[in-house]
Amino acid sequence: MGFGSYDESEQERQQQDTGDDDDDGVAVHEHDHDGEVSVESDVSTDDLVDRLGEMRDAADDED
Repeated sequence: MGFGSYDESEQERQQQDTGDDDDDGVAVHEHDHDGEVSVESDVSTDDLVDRLGEMRDAADDED
């Protein structure tokens, strides 16, 4: 059996194995959740934004 013959038979077998089953699809909404997230913090938004800027500057300095 030549290499080309193997490729053809393998391809035919894979085509037979893959039928028209709809069960093979991905359920994209299987783990959807409705809810809310809340965060309580004593730090102000301005302080957090300033800290983010510091972190970005530090990352830029490392590059």
